[in-house]
Amino acid sequence: MEVRKRFENDKLKKLQIFNGAQLKYIAFISMLIDHVNNALITPFLNGKGFLLHLSNLFSILGRIAFPIFVFFIVEGFFKTSNRKKYLITLLLFGVVSEVPFDMFTSKVFFDPYWNNIMFTLALCLITIWIIDAVKEKISNKVLWYSISIVIVGISCAVAMALSLDYDYHAIIVAYIFYIFYDKPILGAGLGYLSIIKELYSCLGFAMTVTYNGERGKQNKWINYLFYPVHILILGILRFYLNI
Repeated sequence: MEVRKRFENDKLKKLQIFNGAQLKYIAFISMLIDHVNNALITPFLNGKGFLLHLSNLFSILGRIAFPIFVFFIVEGFFKTSNRKKYLITLLLFGVVSEVPFDMFTSKVFFDPYWNNIMFTLALCLITIWIIDAVKEKISNKVLWYSISIVIVGISCAVAMALSLDYDYHAIIVAYIFYIFYDKPILGAGLGYLSIIKELYSCLGFAMTVTYNGERGKQNKWINYLFYPVHILILGILRFYLNI
């Protein structure tokens, strides 16, 4: 297994306690907590009380997921054996997830004004893929950085035009993780600053630094099906409970 520079840093080794599978499942739990909060708790909030405190706690815990998922898009870009297949899979599950996502978020079967995170992650992958391809052809670093920023700007505009979940924030975070791939602490810190309005996302960015570079025992189908299945269930509950 290839060992990259960031996993050779003795100071970081003490922090790198989680493998890829463990971090992804932490992100899944965070996502589930956040989505349960949005779908089943938030509609019943009425001033102060237990539900409000529970909702606030769930909202904080729910901020862990996003940085981890974007982090693993960049990690997947570097480590997958077939980038084209990786991209097609993301797009396929984006299509599969769209109706459940609209049921969950908007209580309709189709909402063109808000599209799910799988499409966002696919656009993140496309963006860093293009930037990396340009890097191979341009030796001048100043020119390459300038072009990469333009590419990021275009992708951000596309994300906003398509109303993707997390829109341009995801593109910028993916770019930062890509640029600082061998400097995980710097990447996490700058990534957090780029979306600091999500104050508690610092928890998720901090978790990315704990990655030890090992894949861990993963189930591919759980990784991809968790998202559409759980939002479908929550969407059905919203219709059933009329909330």
